[in-house]
Amino acid sequence: MRAVLRWAHADLRAHRGEALFILLATAGITASLLLAGALFSYAANPWQRVFTQSEGAHVWLHTRAGTERSDIAGLARLDGVADVAGPYRTARTSASSPGAEAAVELRATGPELPGTARPLLVTGRWLTADDAPEAAGEPDREPGDGTAGDSPHPGVVLEQSLATALGAAPGDTVTVPDENRGRQPLTVVGVAETAEPRYRPGERAGTAWVLPGTLSGAAPEGVGQTVGLRLTDPADTDFLVQRAVTELGADRVAQVTKWQQARAEAEGGDRLLGLLFAAFGLGALLAAGLAAYGAINTRVRGQLRDIAVVKAVGFTPAQVVSTFLLQHLTYAVVGVTAGTAAIAVLGDRIPGRIGEAAGVWDDLPGHTSLLLAIPAAAVLFIVAATSLAAWRAGRVPPVPAARAALPAGRRLSPPARRALGLRLPPALVLGWRGAFAGAPRRLRTLTSVARLAVPLLMITVALTAWTTVDRFRTEPAEVGLPAALTARVTDPGAITDAEARRVLTARPDVAAALPGAEVAALVPGQTGTITLRGLGTAEHPYPFTVAEGRPPTGPDEAVAGQGLLDLLDVEVGDWVRMTVEGRPQILHLVGRSIEPDRNGRVVSTPLDTLHERDPGLRPAFYQLVLDEGADPATVRDALAPAVGPALEISETPSFTDGLAPARVVFVGVIVVLALIGLTELLTAIGATVRDRGRDLLALKAIGLTPRQISGVIVVATGFTALAAAVVGITLGVLAGRLLVDAQGAASGIGAGIAAAPPFPVLAGVAAAAVLGAVAVSALPAARAARRRLADSLSETL
Repeated sequence: MRAVLRWAHADLRAHRGEALFILLATAGITASLLLAGALFSYAANPWQRVFTQSEGAHVWLHTRAGTERSDIAGLARLDGVADVAGPYRTARTSASSPGAEAAVELRATGPELPGTARPLLVTGRWLTADDAPEAAGEPDREPGDGTAGDSPHPGVVLEQSLATALGAAPGDTVTVPDENRGRQPLTVVGVAETAEPRYRPGERAGTAWVLPGTLSGAAPEGVGQTVGLRLTDPADTDFLVQRAVTELGADRVAQVTKWQQARAEAEGGDRLLGLLFAAFGLGALLAAGLAAYGAINTRVRGQLRDIAVVKAVGFTPAQVVSTFLLQHLTYAVVGVTAGTAAIAVLGDRIPGRIGEAAGVWDDLPGHTSLLLAIPAAAVLFIVAATSLAAWRAGRVPPVPAARAALPAGRRLSPPARRALGLRLPPALVLGWRGAFAGAPRRLRTLTSVARLAVPLLMITVALTAWTTVDRFRTEPAEVGLPAALTARVTDPGAITDAEARRVLTARPDVAAALPGAEVAALVPGQTGTITLRGLGTAEHPYPFTVAEGRPPTGPDEAVAGQGLLDLLDVEVGDWVRMTVEGRPQILHLVGRSIEPDRNGRVVSTPLDTLHERDPGLRPAFYQLVLDEGADPATVRDALAPAVGPALEISETPSFTDGLAPARVVFVGVIVVLALIGLTELLTAIGATVRDRGRDLLALKAIGLTPRQISGVIVVATGFTALAAAVVGITLGVLAGRLLVDAQGAASGIGAGIAAAPPFPVLAGVAAAAVLGAVAVSALPAARAARRRLADSLSETL
């Protein structure tokens, strides 16, 4: 064992640079995989934690106004329903705080927390009998901090995302419309979190819990019911929803919310980030394994005499194999430990959600197992990749074969002779011949090209993902976001449709103000709700981003997102039937649109189609398409005084806003892959110098200068890098587009969002690869050119 350690130590001292690169690459790979694990845990576990602790409901049914409690009593008796939350009397209204307003669903509940789907208090307290309107109105009460018995107004508990939107905390006051068309103040006594879908401005109302008396005063009419169903088997969700809707009657159901939808929204873009990091980490791990295999394989060929000598003095094949495995196991363990320590110490300092995920990872379930499993898997993979090359080292005979058995050198090909006749530099011609001429040499060159192409392929994939994310920001119209601003109608009685369009298009930089409305629709089979959206009119059509088929132009025509097509198992050209407010709506899907909102579960049609079903339907919002170069913030600030309180103008949110921190990781991944590529280059250069030792001596013998001999080696390395760049970048563009489009289709957005990096960027990557290869090979080439004009024993083995 001592001899094995001494030989491994001597070999490490002779290859310090290569060892350093392997360590850095392994550390970077481990860090990338750990960040992927942190983001996956961060994306899924917070929602799962809330759902488990609150004993959340798998299905929430929201009924229309006029539905009584007795109408939904039969839901608790359905097979597969383990427990029921509610029913709760609810009313949709709006809540205002100084400087903010939000849609809210007031939910009447008692002073005691429910057993099923109970809100988890974040700050403050739960409602008490003192928060009723009668108690709050007693004359001896004074304002305070919202504690029991200290509020002059009825109490309310806000869901966390709604409280954030209103900027409200316990002790603050929010107002809601009352029965006398005034404003009813409510004192916030607590903030809670639930496993239900969160508040989304203009799309989904936030939840607020009040006592029954408070709800009666704020909404004497238009009160519906909300009930949550906790199931014995979550896999039966769709079947139970269908039975529940049948039990109630489709005309009474306004909306159905399932646990999968809430979990997907809670994960948001974090899961996409985790998928990207996992893909890059695994790709880099593959590249590192190939690099380690190539390094050992090349070292074995370069140390045939040394291996034969140590075998002749008594080393067994097992000892030779263990020496190489011990070296690379040490590299892997040290690199993995360094990467793990870096994430543990510095992970929470990364900006954005990445750092936040790394910071809270310690408190999430499964942290310890992932922290141990990921590094262990990386070590095992690298060791497995190097085992084959180490096994080949163990098979080297104690008496090596002479290189005289190799075939004699071939004559120059006619093109090479013509190139020399044209007085092209000999280094250029001989370098090309040295890289690709001869079957054995060509095979080794192709192997080096393949290994070097892998990190270049992954770099191109990373650049493709980066370019796609930037495309959402720079070309939103090409990815389903043509409108930079959204004007939502907050007071329908204060402004007409014609007035709203006239005011919004008064500015010259507003190209169009397209009316829109959204309604919830029950899907066929009544297993859930989707969003039916009316956008634009026949005179002013909405600029849908259609990836397949065509935009809707005729009556009852529509386009749908990939998520909806998958949900209903339909294709472009099919007719779909849905139920809207108890009445059937049949639409012809003429195209698939790029739909980044709501996981693609949206069907869009011109607003005229919705008007045919409901002539009284008015636009709920206007999508503002701006001229090229117009600044959305400037236009929003200029329009705000003109529209007054009747319209609320805001920038259209993009789901990629949270992906900006990924650029930092993209850069890190590219650096790691560049280190792996550099290791491959060093391996290829060492193999070239060793394999062409006799050729270089022959070139010196026939009169080539040391500079020309160095040029031959440099040019051969440059051609190898150029071939790898062409192969890797070409395959990387194809693989990157396929990967991004596949992720887009899986997330419901749909294929067709991928954007290849610009040609100058790809050319820069290729140039960097070639110039890096030339620069790295300059010093070894200069050393090889200074060798003596004599064959040694090492040149014949």
